[in-house]
Amino acid sequence: MNRFNLKDLTLILFIAFSVWSSSFENCCAREGRQYWRQSSKAVPASVLVKKPKGYNHAGRRMLSSAIFNVLDYGAKGDGQTDDTKSFEAAWAAACKVEASTMVVPSGSVFLVLPISFSGSSCEQNIVFQLDGKIIAPTSSQPWGSGLLQWLEFKNLKGFTIKGKGIIDGQGSVWWGDSALRFYGSNGVIVTGITIQNSQQTHLKFDSCKTIQVYDINVSSPGDSPNTDGIHLQNSQDVVIYSTTLACGDDCVSIQTGCSNVYIHNVNCGPGHGISIGSLGKDSTKACVSNVTVRDIKMQNTMTGVRIKTWQGGSGSVQGIMFSNIQVSEVETPIMIDQYYCDKSKCQNESSAVAVSGIDYVNIQGTYKVKPVHFACSDNVPCTGVSLATINLEAAQKSQSSDPFCWEAYGELRTTTVPPIDCLQTGKSPIAKAQSTVDSC
Repeated sequence: MNRFNLKDLTLILFIAFSVWSSSFENCCAREGRQYWRQSSKAVPASVLVKKPKGYNHAGRRMLSSAIFNVLDYGAKGDGQTDDTKSFEAAWAAACKVEASTMVVPSGSVFLVLPISFSGSSCEQNIVFQLDGKIIAPTSSQPWGSGLLQWLEFKNLKGFTIKGKGIIDGQGSVWWGDSALRFYGSNGVIVTGITIQNSQQTHLKFDSCKTIQVYDINVSSPGDSPNTDGIHLQNSQDVVIYSTTLACGDDCVSIQTGCSNVYIHNVNCGPGHGISIGSLGKDSTKACVSNVTVRDIKMQNTMTGVRIKTWQGGSGSVQGIMFSNIQVSEVETPIMIDQYYCDKSKCQNESSAVAVSGIDYVNIQGTYKVKPVHFACSDNVPCTGVSLATINLEAAQKSQSSDPFCWEAYGELRTTTVPPIDCLQTGKSPIAKAQSTVDSC
Protein backbone atom coordinates (compact mmCIF):
# COMPACT_ATOMS: atom_id res chain seq x y z
CA MET A 1 0.00 0.00 0.00
CA ASN A 2 2.81 2.39 0.89
CA ARG A 3 4.66 1.46 -2.31
CA PHE A 4 1.55 2.19 -4.38
CA ASN A 5 1.07 5.47 -2.62
CA LEU A 6 4.65 6.46 -3.29
CA LYS A 7 4.38 5.68 -7.01
CA ASP A 8 1.08 7.42 -7.18
CA LEU A 9 2.50 10.46 -5.44
CA THR A 10 5.46 10.53 -7.82
CA LEU A 11 3.15 10.40 -10.85
CA ILE A 12 0.96 13.16 -9.45
CA LEU A 13 3.98 15.41 -8.78
CA PHE A 14 5.33 14.81 -12.31
CA ILE A 15 2.01 15.73 -13.90
CA ALA A 16 1.69 18.80 -11.68
CA PHE A 17 5.22 19.94 -12.58
CA SER A 18 4.56 19.52 -16.29
CA VAL A 19 1.37 21.53 -16.09
CA TRP A 20 3.07 24.26 -14.08
CA SER A 21 5.98 24.44 -16.54
CA SER A 22 3.64 24.79 -19.51
CA SER A 23 1.70 27.54 -17.79
CA PHE A 24 4.91 29.38 -16.89
CA GLU A 25 6.16 29.33 -20.50
CA ASN A 26 2.83 30.57 -21.87
CA CYS A 27 2.78 33.30 -19.28
CA CYS A 28 6.31 34.39 -20.12
CA ALA A 29 5.54 34.29 -23.81
CA ARG A 30 2.51 36.50 -23.30
CA GLU A 31 4.52 38.89 -21.15
CA GLY A 32 7.28 38.90 -23.75
CA ARG A 33 4.87 39.77 -26.54
CA GLN A 34 3.38 42.49 -24.39
CA TYR A 35 6.83 43.91 -23.66
CA TRP A 36 7.71 43.87 -27.37
CA ARG A 37 4.59 45.81 -28.18
CA GLN A 38 5.30 48.33 -25.47
CA SER A 39 8.97 48.87 -26.33
CA SER A 40 9.06 48.47 -30.11
CA LYS A 41 9.48 52.24 -30.64
CA ALA A 42 12.79 52.13 -28.81
CA VAL A 43 14.18 49.16 -30.71
CA PRO A 44 16.74 50.05 -33.43
CA ALA A 45 15.50 49.60 -36.97
CA SER A 46 18.38 47.23 -37.66
CA VAL A 47 16.83 44.50 -35.49
CA LEU A 48 13.46 44.78 -37.15
CA VAL A 49 12.26 43.95 -40.63
CA LYS A 50 14.57 45.64 -43.12
CA LYS A 51 12.99 48.53 -45.01
CA PRO A 52 14.08 50.13 -48.28
CA LYS A 53 16.94 52.60 -48.02
CA GLY A 54 15.74 56.02 -46.92
CA TYR A 55 12.92 54.72 -44.69
CA ASN A 56 12.74 54.07 -40.96
CA HIS A 57 11.23 51.02 -39.25
CA ALA A 58 7.79 52.64 -39.28
CA GLY A 59 7.94 52.96 -43.07
CA ARG A 60 8.34 56.74 -42.96
CA ARG A 61 10.98 58.69 -44.85
CA MET A 62 13.98 59.51 -42.71
CA LEU A 63 14.55 63.16 -41.85
CA SER A 64 18.19 62.53 -41.01
CA SER A 65 20.44 62.85 -44.03
CA ALA A 66 21.13 59.86 -46.25
CA ILE A 67 24.40 60.11 -48.18
CA PHE A 68 24.65 59.64 -51.95
CA ASN A 69 28.27 59.92 -53.09
CA VAL A 70 28.80 60.32 -56.83
CA LEU A 71 31.75 57.91 -56.63
CA ASP A 72 29.31 55.19 -55.58
CA TYR A 73 27.43 55.74 -58.82
CA GLY A 74 30.39 55.25 -61.11
CA ALA A 75 32.01 58.70 -61.24
CA LYS A 76 35.75 58.53 -61.94
CA GLY A 77 36.76 62.01 -60.81
CA ASP A 78 39.88 62.04 -62.96
CA GLY A 79 39.07 65.29 -64.77
CA GLN A 80 38.94 63.53 -68.14
CA THR A 81 36.16 60.92 -67.98
CA ASP A 82 32.63 62.19 -68.57
CA ASP A 83 30.93 61.83 -65.16
CA THR A 84 27.58 63.31 -66.19
CA LYS A 85 25.60 60.06 -66.01
CA SER A 86 27.00 59.31 -62.56
CA PHE A 87 25.87 62.71 -61.33
CA GLU A 88 22.43 62.11 -62.82
CA ALA A 89 22.17 58.72 -61.13
CA ALA A 90 23.27 60.05 -57.74
CA TRP A 91 20.79 62.89 -58.03
CA ALA A 92 17.94 60.55 -58.97
CA ALA A 93 18.61 58.49 -55.84
CA ALA A 94 19.06 61.44 -53.48
CA CYS A 95 15.97 63.06 -54.90
CA LYS A 96 13.77 60.33 -53.42
CA VAL A 97 14.85 60.88 -49.82
CA GLU A 98 13.93 63.98 -47.83
CA ALA A 99 16.91 65.87 -46.36
CA SER A 100 19.36 63.64 -48.20
CA THR A 101 22.87 64.75 -49.18
CA MET A 102 24.44 64.33 -52.59
CA VAL A 103 28.21 64.40 -52.11
CA VAL A 104 30.85 65.51 -54.59
CA PRO A 105 33.94 64.52 -52.57
CA SER A 106 37.20 66.36 -52.20
CA GLY A 107 40.38 65.20 -53.90
CA SER A 108 38.71 64.58 -57.26
CA VAL A 109 37.99 66.57 -60.42
CA PHE A 110 34.71 65.74 -62.16
CA LEU A 111 34.11 66.56 -65.82
CA VAL A 112 30.40 67.23 -66.23
CA LEU A 113 28.52 68.19 -69.39
CA PRO A 114 25.47 70.49 -69.32
CA ILE A 115 23.06 68.97 -66.81
CA SER A 116 19.75 69.86 -65.18
CA PHE A 117 18.97 68.79 -61.61
CA SER A 118 15.20 68.95 -61.59
CA GLY A 119 13.20 68.95 -58.38
CA SER A 120 9.81 68.36 -59.96
CA SER A 121 9.49 64.93 -58.35
CA CYS A 122 11.98 65.45 -55.52
CA GLU A 123 11.61 65.52 -51.78
CA GLN A 124 12.44 68.74 -49.92
CA ASN A 125 15.56 69.99 -48.13
CA ILE A 126 18.14 68.20 -50.26
CA VAL A 127 21.79 69.21 -49.75
CA PHE A 128 24.37 69.31 -52.56
CA GLN A 129 27.67 68.93 -50.70
CA LEU A 130 30.41 70.19 -53.00
CA ASP A 131 33.91 69.59 -51.66
CA GLY A 132 35.62 68.48 -54.87
CA LYS A 133 35.94 70.28 -58.19
CA ILE A 134 33.49 70.24 -61.10
CA ILE A 135 34.77 71.38 -64.48
CA ALA A 136 32.99 72.13 -67.75
CA PRO A 137 34.02 70.72 -71.14
CA THR A 138 36.30 72.95 -73.15
CA SER A 139 34.32 72.42 -76.34
CA SER A 140 31.04 74.13 -77.15
CA GLN A 141 29.72 71.01 -78.87
CA PRO A 142 27.95 69.52 -75.77
CA TRP A 143 25.82 72.66 -75.54
CA GLY A 144 24.30 72.28 -78.96
CA SER A 145 22.07 75.20 -79.93
CA GLY A 146 19.83 77.19 -77.64
CA LEU A 147 21.08 75.81 -74.31
CA LEU A 148 21.67 78.66 -71.88
CA GLN A 149 23.24 77.02 -68.85
CA TRP A 150 25.81 74.50 -67.75
CA LEU A 151 24.64 73.37 -64.28
CA GLU A 152 20.95 74.05 -63.69
CA PHE A 153 18.88 73.45 -60.55
CA LYS A 154 15.16 73.98 -61.00
CA ASN A 155 11.83 73.57 -59.20
CA LEU A 156 13.43 72.84 -55.83
CA LYS A 157 12.23 73.54 -52.30
CA GLY A 158 14.53 74.04 -49.35
CA PHE A 159 17.68 73.29 -51.36
CA THR A 160 21.25 73.98 -50.19
CA ILE A 161 24.59 73.99 -52.00
CA LYS A 162 27.49 74.11 -49.58
CA GLY A 163 31.07 73.01 -49.14
CA LYS A 164 34.59 74.11 -49.98
CA GLY A 165 34.58 72.90 -53.56
CA ILE A 166 35.02 74.66 -56.89
CA ILE A 167 32.84 75.03 -59.96
CA ASP A 168 35.10 75.87 -62.90
CA GLY A 169 33.43 76.80 -66.18
CA GLN A 170 36.80 76.91 -67.97
CA GLY A 171 35.42 79.90 -69.81
CA SER A 172 38.82 81.14 -70.88
CA VAL A 173 38.52 78.72 -73.81
CA TRP A 174 35.21 80.17 -74.96
CA TRP A 175 32.71 82.54 -73.41
CA GLY A 176 29.05 81.78 -74.03
CA ASP A 177 26.59 80.70 -71.34
CA SER A 178 25.77 80.69 -67.62
CA ALA A 179 27.59 78.40 -65.19
CA LEU A 180 25.26 77.72 -62.25
CA ARG A 181 21.56 78.52 -62.68
CA PHE A 182 18.55 78.16 -60.41
CA TYR A 183 15.08 78.33 -61.90
CA GLY A 184 11.67 78.30 -60.22
CA SER A 185 13.04 77.31 -56.82
CA ASN A 186 12.05 78.28 -53.28
CA GLY A 187 14.23 78.37 -50.19
CA VAL A 188 17.70 78.05 -51.76
CA ILE A 189 21.00 78.43 -49.89
CA VAL A 190 24.38 78.67 -51.63
CA THR A 191 27.38 78.90 -49.31
CA GLY A 192 31.08 78.14 -49.07
CA ILE A 193 31.80 77.26 -52.69
CA THR A 194 33.97 78.92 -55.34
CA ILE A 195 32.72 79.54 -58.88
CA GLN A 196 35.37 80.56 -61.38
CA ASN A 197 35.94 81.22 -65.06
CA SER A 198 32.27 80.94 -65.95
CA GLN A 199 31.23 80.81 -69.57
CA GLN A 200 28.97 83.79 -68.80
CA THR A 201 27.03 84.56 -65.60
CA HIS A 202 28.54 82.69 -62.65
CA LEU A 203 25.45 82.30 -60.46
CA LYS A 204 21.95 83.03 -61.72
CA PHE A 205 18.55 83.00 -60.03
CA ASP A 206 15.48 83.18 -62.25
CA SER A 207 11.92 83.10 -60.85
CA CYS A 208 13.08 82.09 -57.38
CA LYS A 209 11.97 83.02 -53.85
CA THR A 210 13.70 83.15 -50.48
CA ILE A 211 17.35 82.98 -51.49
CA GLN A 212 20.48 83.14 -49.32
CA VAL A 213 23.97 83.45 -50.78
CA TYR A 214 26.89 83.88 -48.40
CA ASP A 215 30.57 83.04 -47.96
CA ILE A 216 31.10 82.27 -51.63
CA ASN A 217 33.84 83.38 -54.00
CA VAL A 218 33.43 84.28 -57.66
CA SER A 219 36.57 84.67 -59.70
CA SER A 220 37.07 85.56 -63.36
CA PRO A 221 39.39 88.04 -65.11
CA GLY A 222 38.24 91.63 -65.38
CA ASP A 223 38.30 91.43 -69.18
CA SER A 224 36.17 88.27 -69.47
CA PRO A 225 32.99 89.21 -71.39
CA ASN A 226 29.54 89.14 -69.78
CA THR A 227 30.69 87.21 -66.73
CA ASP A 228 28.31 88.70 -64.15
CA GLY A 229 28.98 87.48 -60.63
CA ILE A 230 25.39 87.01 -59.43
CA HIS A 231 22.39 87.65 -61.68
CA LEU A 232 18.89 88.07 -60.25
CA GLN A 233 15.74 88.01 -62.37
CA ASN A 234 12.07 87.74 -61.35
CA SER A 235 13.20 86.78 -57.86
CA GLN A 236 12.09 87.99 -54.44
CA ASP A 237 13.33 87.91 -50.86
CA VAL A 238 17.03 87.62 -51.66
CA VAL A 239 19.93 88.06 -49.22
CA ILE A 240 23.56 88.17 -50.41
CA TYR A 241 26.36 88.77 -47.91
CA SER A 242 29.93 87.99 -46.82
CA THR A 243 30.92 87.28 -50.40
CA THR A 244 33.77 88.22 -52.72
CA LEU A 245 32.96 88.84 -56.38
CA ALA A 246 35.61 89.39 -59.07
CA CYS A 247 34.43 89.22 -62.67
CA GLY A 248 34.25 90.89 -66.07
CA ASP A 249 30.76 92.40 -65.75
CA ASP A 250 28.39 93.40 -62.92
CA CYS A 251 29.33 91.92 -59.57
CA VAL A 252 25.60 91.75 -58.89
CA SER A 253 23.01 92.36 -61.61
CA ILE A 254 19.41 93.00 -60.51
CA GLN A 255 16.90 92.63 -63.32
CA THR A 256 13.16 93.05 -63.77
CA GLY A 257 10.76 91.36 -61.38
CA CYS A 258 13.07 91.62 -58.37
CA SER A 259 11.97 92.94 -54.99
CA ASN A 260 13.06 92.71 -51.38
CA VAL A 261 16.76 92.31 -52.19
CA TYR A 262 19.32 92.88 -49.43
CA ILE A 263 23.03 92.90 -50.30
CA HIS A 264 25.62 93.65 -47.63
CA ASN A 265 29.25 93.04 -46.69
CA VAL A 266 30.35 92.24 -50.22
CA ASN A 267 33.74 92.84 -51.85
CA CYS A 268 33.46 93.72 -55.53
CA GLY A 269 36.26 94.06 -58.05
CA PRO A 270 37.29 93.82 -60.72
CA GLY A 271 33.95 94.17 -62.47
CA HIS A 272 31.29 96.73 -63.34
CA GLY A 273 29.97 97.32 -59.82
CA ILE A 274 26.51 96.53 -58.47
CA SER A 275 23.80 97.36 -60.98
CA ILE A 276 20.04 97.52 -61.24
CA GLY A 277 19.37 96.84 -64.90
CA SER A 278 19.63 97.16 -67.70
CA LEU A 279 15.84 97.47 -67.79
CA GLY A 280 13.20 98.17 -70.45
CA LYS A 281 15.02 96.85 -73.50
CA ASP A 282 12.91 96.52 -76.67
CA SER A 283 10.06 98.57 -75.15
CA THR A 284 9.45 96.08 -72.35
CA LYS A 285 8.00 96.79 -68.92
CA ALA A 286 10.36 96.42 -65.98
CA CYS A 287 9.70 96.58 -62.24
CA VAL A 288 12.26 96.61 -59.43
CA SER A 289 11.56 97.69 -55.84
CA ASN A 290 12.82 97.59 -52.29
CA VAL A 291 16.53 97.01 -52.80
CA THR A 292 19.19 97.73 -50.16
CA VAL A 293 22.91 97.67 -50.95
CA ARG A 294 25.15 98.50 -47.99
CA ASP A 295 28.57 97.93 -46.44
CA ILE A 296 30.25 97.29 -49.79
CA LYS A 297 33.89 97.62 -50.83
CA MET A 298 34.70 98.17 -54.51
CA GLN A 299 38.12 98.25 -56.10
CA ASN A 300 38.98 99.07 -59.71
CA THR A 301 35.44 98.67 -61.03
CA MET A 302 33.85 100.48 -63.97
CA THR A 303 30.96 101.82 -61.90
CA GLY A 304 30.07 101.65 -58.23
CA VAL A 305 26.31 101.60 -57.65
CA ARG A 306 24.38 101.99 -60.88
CA ILE A 307 20.84 102.06 -62.28
CA LYS A 308 20.65 101.61 -66.06
CA THR A 309 17.56 101.62 -68.29
CA TRP A 310 16.87 101.66 -72.02
CA GLN A 311 14.85 104.33 -73.75
CA GLY A 312 11.38 103.18 -74.77
CA GLY A 313 10.73 100.99 -71.74
CA SER A 314 8.07 101.36 -69.05
CA GLY A 315 7.56 100.40 -65.40
CA SER A 316 9.56 101.67 -62.45
CA VAL A 317 12.57 101.39 -60.18
CA GLN A 318 11.72 102.63 -56.70
CA GLY A 319 12.64 102.28 -53.05
CA ILE A 320 16.41 101.85 -53.46
CA MET A 321 19.04 102.44 -50.75
CA PHE A 322 22.80 102.55 -51.38
CA SER A 323 24.72 103.12 -48.14
CA ASN A 324 28.18 102.70 -46.65
CA ILE A 325 29.92 102.17 -49.99
CA GLN A 326 33.72 102.38 -50.00
CA VAL A 327 35.21 102.85 -53.47
CA SER A 328 38.82 102.76 -54.59
CA GLU A 329 39.79 103.91 -58.09
CA VAL A 330 36.30 103.31 -59.44
CA GLU A 331 35.62 105.02 -62.75
CA THR A 332 32.15 106.39 -61.84
CA PRO A 333 31.01 105.54 -58.28
CA ILE A 334 27.40 106.86 -58.55
CA MET A 335 25.39 106.50 -61.76
CA ILE A 336 21.85 106.63 -63.09
CA ASP A 337 21.73 106.17 -66.86
CA GLN A 338 18.32 106.20 -68.55
CA TYR A 339 20.01 106.29 -71.96
CA TYR A 340 21.77 102.96 -71.65
CA CYS A 341 22.72 101.38 -74.97
CA ASP A 342 25.19 98.59 -75.64
CA LYS A 343 24.84 98.89 -79.42
CA SER A 344 26.68 101.15 -81.80
CA LYS A 345 23.56 103.33 -82.15
CA CYS A 346 20.19 103.49 -80.37
CA GLN A 347 17.07 105.40 -81.38
CA ASN A 348 15.73 108.16 -79.15
CA GLU A 349 12.46 107.25 -77.43
CA SER A 350 10.10 109.37 -75.33
CA SER A 351 9.02 106.71 -72.81
CA ALA A 352 11.23 105.34 -70.05
CA VAL A 353 11.34 103.21 -66.93
CA ALA A 354 10.61 105.66 -64.11
CA VAL A 355 13.31 106.02 -61.45
CA SER A 356 12.25 107.39 -58.05
CA GLY A 357 13.03 107.18 -54.37
CA ILE A 358 16.79 106.55 -54.62
CA ASP A 359 18.89 107.23 -51.50
CA TYR A 360 22.68 107.50 -51.43
CA VAL A 361 24.22 107.60 -47.95
CA ASN A 362 27.90 107.58 -46.95
CA ILE A 363 29.63 106.85 -50.23
CA GLN A 364 33.33 107.61 -50.02
CA GLY A 365 36.61 106.96 -51.77
CA THR A 366 38.32 107.74 -55.06
CA TYR A 367 37.14 107.90 -58.67
CA LYS A 368 38.99 107.82 -61.99
CA VAL A 369 36.53 109.42 -64.49
CA LYS A 370 33.55 111.14 -62.85
CA PRO A 371 32.20 111.12 -59.27
CA VAL A 372 28.48 111.31 -60.09
CA HIS A 373 26.59 110.78 -63.36
CA PHE A 374 22.81 111.30 -63.43
CA ALA A 375 21.50 111.10 -67.03
CA CYS A 376 17.71 110.98 -66.69
CA SER A 377 14.91 110.96 -69.25
CA ASP A 378 13.49 114.19 -70.64
CA ASN A 379 9.93 112.92 -70.40
CA VAL A 380 10.29 110.74 -67.29
CA PRO A 381 12.87 112.49 -65.07
CA CYS A 382 14.44 110.91 -62.01
CA THR A 383 12.65 112.02 -58.83
CA GLY A 384 13.21 111.63 -55.12
CA VAL A 385 16.99 111.32 -55.40
CA SER A 386 18.69 112.09 -52.08
CA LEU A 387 22.38 112.26 -51.19
CA ALA A 388 24.08 112.47 -47.79
CA THR A 389 27.70 112.16 -46.66
CA ILE A 390 29.18 111.86 -50.13
CA ASN A 391 32.96 112.27 -50.26
CA LEU A 392 34.53 111.33 -53.59
CA GLU A 393 37.96 112.53 -54.65
CA ALA A 394 39.87 112.03 -57.88
CA ALA A 395 42.39 109.21 -57.74
CA GLN A 396 44.73 111.59 -59.55
CA LYS A 397 44.21 115.24 -58.73
CA SER A 398 44.96 116.27 -62.31
CA GLN A 399 41.95 114.24 -63.52
CA SER A 400 39.27 115.68 -61.25
CA SER A 401 35.82 116.11 -62.83
CA ASP A 402 32.54 117.75 -61.88
CA PRO A 403 29.34 115.77 -61.24
CA PHE A 404 26.92 115.51 -64.17
CA CYS A 405 23.15 115.81 -63.81
CA TRP A 406 20.38 115.86 -66.40
CA GLU A 407 16.69 115.96 -65.40
CA ALA A 408 17.51 114.65 -61.90
CA TYR A 409 15.40 115.95 -59.00
CA GLY A 410 15.87 115.48 -55.29
CA GLU A 411 17.76 116.91 -52.32
CA LEU A 412 21.20 117.16 -50.77
CA ARG A 413 20.81 116.25 -47.11
CA THR A 414 24.38 117.21 -46.29
CA THR A 415 27.16 119.05 -48.03
CA THR A 416 28.99 116.81 -50.51
CA VAL A 417 32.51 116.51 -51.87
CA PRO A 418 32.57 117.52 -54.62
CA PRO A 419 29.50 119.80 -54.45
CA ILE A 420 26.67 118.25 -56.46
CA ASP A 421 25.16 121.55 -57.50
CA CYS A 422 23.62 120.12 -60.65
CA LEU A 423 20.90 118.18 -58.79
CA GLN A 424 17.60 120.04 -59.12
CA THR A 425 15.78 120.45 -55.83
CA GLY A 426 12.12 119.68 -55.30
CA LYS A 427 9.83 117.77 -57.62
CA SER A 428 9.90 117.55 -61.38
CA PRO A 429 7.56 120.07 -63.02
CA ILE A 430 6.78 117.57 -65.76
CA ALA A 431 3.41 116.12 -64.76
CA LYS A 432 3.64 113.72 -67.67
CA ALA A 433 6.37 111.88 -65.81
CA GLN A 434 3.84 110.43 -63.39
CA SER A 435 0.81 110.07 -65.65
CA THR A 436 2.50 107.96 -68.32
CA VAL A 437 4.27 105.52 -66.03
CA ASP A 438 2.73 102.05 -65.96
CA SER A 439 2.19 100.90 -62.39
CA CYS A 440 4.12 97.86 -61.23
